[in-house]
Amino acid sequence: MLLHLQQVLTPDELRAARAQLDGADWVDGQATAGTQSVAVKNNQQLPSKGTASQALRELVLGALHRHAVFFSAALPKKILPPLFNRYAAPGEHYGAHVDGAVLHGGGLRVRADLSCTLFLAEPDDYDGGTLVVQHLYGSERVKLPAGDALLYSSGSLHEVEPVTRGARLASFFWIESMVRDETQRRLLFDMDMALMRLRARDGESAEAVALTGTYHNLLRLWADT
Repeated sequence: MLLHLQQVLTPDELRAARAQLDGADWVDGQATAGTQSVAVKNNQQLPSKGTASQALRELVLGALHRHAVFFSAALPKKILPPLFNRYAAPGEHYGAHVDGAVLHGGGLRVRADLSCTLFLAEPDDYDGGTLVVQHLYGSERVKLPAGDALLYSSGSLHEVEPVTRGARLASFFWIESMVRDETQRRLLFDMDMALMRLRARDGESAEAVALTGTYHNLLRLWADT
């Protein structure tokens, strides 16, 4: 799955996040790199135990919990506490890597089914810094508006290209889904989106009620809570 989530943060939330980030003290991002990624990671991160990180985590998690498309696509069981990074000119980047299968943070152990990058700088604020995600049919180059996010499989090979001007700011985190199988999760998401369109067109029709029952029975069959 490779999904663009629009307007995860409101304009007010984005301004509050930027106020925290613009005055932040950053540390070397290699502090949280795994054995594979440490050789290709060159960026900065916000210290995870600082007051700024705590406030920003609460803001991001609150936004995710109200975002219906995120919930429908991810069916989150656990979300690793969000982290925050900065790629600055000249040349900070994160080479091609795959995220670890099991990750730890905030007292949680999470099987990383899905990765999410929430963009916190506008595309015009920096050059380079494109997120490149490999998938079955090739690769996708992603540079989203501030406040939008990309949800993608944690097993995907991906990278952040070097920043040549300005600074790229983002939050990143991982999700363990209630539905482990990616194909099953995608079928549920497609059905849920079709149901939303059906209700918008016809209201709570008999067909919508019947298909909602099918959706929940499939979720009941596949979900692990």
